[in-house]
Amino acid sequence: GAYNGGALSRGADIYEKMVKDRGTVKFFGLAGAMVPAGMGGIVSDLIGKGHIDVLVSTGANLTHDIIEAIGCRHYHGSAACSDVELRHDEINRIYDVFLPNSAFIRFEEFMQNVFSSLDTGETLSIMQLLGEIGTHLDSGILACAAKNDVPVFCPAVADSMIGLQYWLFAQTSRVTVDAFLDMKELIDICFAAEKAGALIVGGGVPKNFILQSMLVTPKGFDYAVQLTGDRPDLGGLSGATLDEARSWGKVCEEAQTVTVYGDATITLPMLVASVLERLDS
Repeated sequence: GAYNGGALSRGADIYEKMVKDRGTVKFFGLAGAMVPAGMGGIVSDLIGKGHIDVLVSTGANLTHDIIEAIGCRHYHGSAACSDVELRHDEINRIYDVFLPNSAFIRFEEFMQNVFSSLDTGETLSIMQLLGEIGTHLDSGILACAAKNDVPVFCPAVADSMIGLQYWLFAQTSRVTVDAFLDMKELIDICFAAEKAGALIVGGGVPKNFILQSMLVTPKGFDYAVQLTGDRPDLGGLSGATLDEARSWGKVCEEAQTVTVYGDATITLPMLVASVLERLDS
């Protein structure tokens, strides 16, 4: 196939090889508003099937994962509406997805209860904090990761409702979260990896956190697939090609890589469905 259809096909081939290579540690980067768009179930399924060894996500995706897991829902709305009216009706809009304020009220109650269960005076990494949250949930990404001992990293957790709720709790508590502990955890994983592969949805902080962690090792990534809607000529990381990452030493010179340009809510389900069907057969 040609153009991005061909790139998506190559992406499926590379991802299949990555999953089948038993010596490869499989990283997954999740950026963009993927959980509100209904992509969370795909991530949970991949964790449950053993196809994700390390997850790096934005705080927003994990916030929305928790919201779904505690029984609240995102609703299909419309981008062609009055946002002023939505504000008056206490409804938040994510393009054509609606989420009522009542969901965040329940989210806040849940988070404060989780934080209150932590040992006073304890110092946690963000990964450990997210693991604790996952043990209090029955479904979703964090719950599935906790059940399967898959570490979840969120380096920009302060840039999310999870971070805001932790800050509010920390005003009257002595529980400490040390973000730099996560770097040791992830770099240890990178050092121990015989090979490494990454499926990156979007880009941003998760993409950089995954790729930069390999810089302190003598290795680079052997497989990498990126699904993004951003352009490379604007200089941003989310649109940067994986070929560019070779110049930094983040990706091996001989690595199998492809960047697929398009809407990840279309390309991710197609890629994963294709590879899972091949694996099942």
